[in-house]
Amino acid sequence: MGGSSLNRVGKEQLEKYLSSQKGAESGYPFGPEALVFKVMGKMFALVSQRDRPARVTLKCRPADAEVLVNQYDSVVPGYYMNKRHWITISLDGDLPEPVLTSLVDTSYALVVDNLTKAQQRRLAQLTPP
Repeated sequence: MGGSSLNRVGKEQLEKYLSSQKGAESGYPFGPEALVFKVMGKMFALVSQRDRPARVTLKCRPADAEVLVNQYDSVVPGYYMNKRHWITISLDGDLPEPVLTSLVDTSYALVVDNLTKAQQRRLAQLTPP
């Protein structure tokens, strides 16, 4: 994501990175409090719009989620989500930027892996942003 601080990723910087994922679309299906990022209609991230500090909720492998929750104070089981498969990250916390970037990429990949073959083919045909 390229920032001067490893430990603080701004909400705008994060949203720009989420938008850069191939086929990513964003909107407010739950109201103005949460900006949701989807690929082929399936959510891979949710960014709080009114919380201070901002938070992002990402899909995660259950084993990784457990480790991250235990390792970082800024990572908790996903708010309002399946807590085995989603984590919520406070953006002012102790999670280094490269780890956050990797978690975004993993969330996106987990969702893409679960798309139908037809959806995966359509996604492959899209030009990157």
